[in-house]
Amino acid sequence: MISCGEPSGDLYAAALTSEIRTLEPSVTITGFGGDRLAAAGATLVENFSGLSVTGLLEVVRLLPRTYATYRRLVADADATPPDVFVAIDFPDFNFTLARALKKRGIPIVYYISPQLWAWRSGRMKTMKRVVDRVLVIFPFEESIYRDAGVPVQWVGHPLFDVQPAPQPRDRFLSAQGLDPSRPVLALLPGSRTNELREILPDLARAAQLVRQRVPGVQFLVARAPHLHDELLAPIRGLRAQGSPAVIIDGQADDVLGSADGAVVASGTVTVQAALHQCPMVVVYRLSPLTYWLGKPFVHVDTYAMANLVAGRRVVPELIQHDFTPESVAREATRLLTDRPYADRMRADLREVTNRLGSPGASRRAAEAVLEVAREPVARSPYP
Repeated sequence: MISCGEPSGDLYAAALTSEIRTLEPSVTITGFGGDRLAAAGATLVENFSGLSVTGLLEVVRLLPRTYATYRRLVADADATPPDVFVAIDFPDFNFTLARALKKRGIPIVYYISPQLWAWRSGRMKTMKRVVDRVLVIFPFEESIYRDAGVPVQWVGHPLFDVQPAPQPRDRFLSAQGLDPSRPVLALLPGSRTNELREILPDLARAAQLVRQRVPGVQFLVARAPHLHDELLAPIRGLRAQGSPAVIIDGQADDVLGSADGAVVASGTVTVQAALHQCPMVVVYRLSPLTYWLGKPFVHVDTYAMANLVAGRRVVPELIQHDFTPESVAREATRLLTDRPYADRMRADLREVTNRLGSPGASRRAAEAVLEVAREPVARSPYP
């Protein structure tokens, strides 16, 4: 059984499922995920569409449906106990589900582990009690879990396995009606509905300021799956005012591979941009109440994964109150006009890429999952 709750997790779950099925063709996989996981051969107990949000208030609104999904998954595990349960990120839901399945004597693997080193570190105790093996994707995570006494294995980052080679810049931009000889700024505002509502309006305002400062600039907007058209209204407003702005569905790699710089919402896409060595500025904003309630639990002073992997700030971050149209426009303009600055950032992002490991993470994760599934069930259930 596999459980993931958002598009990036669905991508990794699908790759993991494909590798497991290659290694063990007779396997049956069920769980909670999205269209990619289903296409890879898993039978979904529930699709996560509409359940992927950030923020305390947003989560509260979805509690009835979330609890119904949890009950269906537990009932499915009771009816046909899996040999192993694989949790992929989505920690609040997956911790609860993992505890319930552990009580039933089911081995637990956590893949794409939650960032306990960044916030709510007290959950490490739960991880130690519940999880039989943690599969981490960032090299610095391995020692953190090992020092806490949690069985851990670094498998590398699965984006190496699932990231397609981008189309040639000239061909891709020309196909979108854009001029390859002019500068291109990519906007990647996130994959969750509430993220776009908090982030995209100010990105559109920032784009207008960039247009005034960078002659001929063009904009590429990467839209994540399952996002409704009305959420992109600020971009349509940008186009109405004369800015070349194209919305691309499901081709973030082509967008990042063709852009001279990018403004990205903090999350998996920062790693994606790093793999393309695309200079970026990272932004994020939560609702004021969520930010105020959550800030005491945060234990890092940088958020972008590229910076965390590098161990220093290699890309600028504009978080919460620092995220304004003017600040974004200032940083984005520098990406597009200061060539030495952008080249230094590309070199730093190549260093980040080198630290992320090598291709084959999904296969290594699949081998670890099957190894746990095949172990004799001599574990005492979680009390």
